[in-house]
Amino acid sequence: MRVVSHRKLKEFYETPGREDSKIALERWYHLALEAEWSGLTDIRKDFQSTDYVGNQHYVFNIRGNRYRLVVVIKFIMGYVFIRFVGSHEEYDKINAKEV
Repeated sequence: MRVVSHRKLKEFYETPGREDSKIALERWYHLALEAEWSGLTDIRKDFQSTDYVGNQHYVFNIRGNRYRLVVVIKFIMGYVFIRFVGSHEEYDKINAKEV
């Protein structure tokens, strides 16, 4: 898959107080790059706790559910668009299928 954009992940884990997310986010990024997902079943082979929330939006639990990652996946094109990275509390304040 092509992941757009790695910069959002880096900006997040380089923020003071969020450095503990670096290893987990980089692991997610590299697994996603190597993946050939065609649907939720394929994603769950790599990330069991992934949820589909509608409107092509998927939510990944990062670092033991301390953080959440929301992406839009265009399976036919092979693209993953990073839409949101934040703490669990920040995630609770957004509409995950519209971010």
